[in-house]
Amino acid sequence: MSSATAERPRPAATTGARVEFRSLRRTFGSTVALDGLDLTVEPGELLALLGPSGCGKTTALRMVAGFEQPDSGEVLVDGRDITGVPANRRDAGMVFQSYSLFPHLTARDNVAFGLRVRKVPAARRQARAAELLELVGLPRHGDRYPHQLSGGQQQRVALARALALEPRVLLLDEPLSALDAKVRLSLREEIRRLQLSLGVTTVFVTHDQEEALSMADRVAVLNAGRLEQCAPPAELYARPATTFVAEFVGTMNRLAGRLADRGAGGDSGGNGGSALVEVAGRTLPVDGPAPDGPEVDVLVRPENVAVTADSDGTATVVSTSFFGAVTRVLLDLPEGGTVKADLPSRDADDLLPGVRAAIALADRPVLVVPRATA
Repeated sequence: MSSATAERPRPAATTGARVEFRSLRRTFGSTVALDGLDLTVEPGELLALLGPSGCGKTTALRMVAGFEQPDSGEVLVDGRDITGVPANRRDAGMVFQSYSLFPHLTARDNVAFGLRVRKVPAARRQARAAELLELVGLPRHGDRYPHQLSGGQQQRVALARALALEPRVLLLDEPLSALDAKVRLSLREEIRRLQLSLGVTTVFVTHDQEEALSMADRVAVLNAGRLEQCAPPAELYARPATTFVAEFVGTMNRLAGRLADRGAGGDSGGNGGSALVEVAGRTLPVDGPAPDGPEVDVLVRPENVAVTADSDGTATVVSTSFFGAVTRVLLDLPEGGTVKADLPSRDADDLLPGVRAAIALADRPVLVVPRATA
C-alpha cells in the first residue's frame, strides 16, 4: 500500500455533527476500559474504532449513545457537552451487532418505531419507513417479520431504523460480525454508500482490520483503553506510529537486525533519519527514530519480501496459501524464526513445501524497534 494518503470520496452535503471525546476515563472494578481518550470525529466523517477485544472501543461508542457514563471526561457534539444528557434525547442512531429488531413487528413497523414514539402521524411515518426500506434495498420486504428475513436483510432493517429519525451521528457496533463473508462485503459497501450520500457523521466499531481500512476516512487504533494512533488507512498501514499499530494492523514480519550506522544526526532516542540497519543480507535505511541498539528487530510487510526458488538459498518453504491474485509463502530462516512473503500467484508455482529459496527485502526504508526478548 502506498504511503501517500489517497483522497477519499466525501459527502456532497454534510449534515453530520462534530463529535469530541475529551479525556474520557472509565473503569469497571480493577479493569480500565478507557484511560484518558482524546479524539475528534469531523462532521460527515466515517471514523472506525479498531482494536482487540477489551480495548475500550465499544465503551467509547456507548458513551456517545448515552448508554454508558464516564468516570471523568466529556463527550461533546457540535461543542455541546452531552455527557449527562439521557440517551433518548441525543441526536444519535445506533445499530447493534445483534440487530435488536422487535420480533412481533414487521420490517416497516420496526423502521417506523422511533417515529411512533415521537408521535409522528401514521401517514408520515409509514411514508418515511417505505422511503428508508427503498434506500437500503428492501422495498418489497416491509410486511415481513424478522424471522422471515436473512441476517443481511435484518441488518439493513436495523440500519434503516437507526436512520429514520435523521440522526446527526450514526453509531455502528460491529454490525457485520455475525454475517457470512459475501454478505458482509456487500453490506459494508452499502453502508459506506449510504453514509456518503447522507453526510451523517459515523463512528464504526470493529475488530476486523479489512473493514476498518476499506470503509473509514480515518481509523483510530485503541489498545488497553488508550489511543495508539488515528490516521487515514493508507497512512496507518504505511507509517504506523507505534509497534503495537505496526503489528496489529495488517501482517508484519519481525526480523532480527543490527544497526550499522546511526548517521551524523542519529542518536539512541531521537532522530535516526540517516541510520542504517543490516537485515537479511541487506543494509537498509531506517524509517524514523532508531532505538537503542545495536541488536534490533526490523518490521517488514510481506509484500516487501521477494522470494525465488534457489537450491543455494538459505530459506526453506514451509507452506503456501493461495488468495487468488496473491499467494502467501511462509519460510523458515536459517538463523531461526519465519518470514511471510506475499507474491503474485503466477510467481509462486515452484515454491512448494520443502523447496530451498532465496529471499530479498525491498530497497526501501524500514521500521526498526527494540529487540524482543524471549
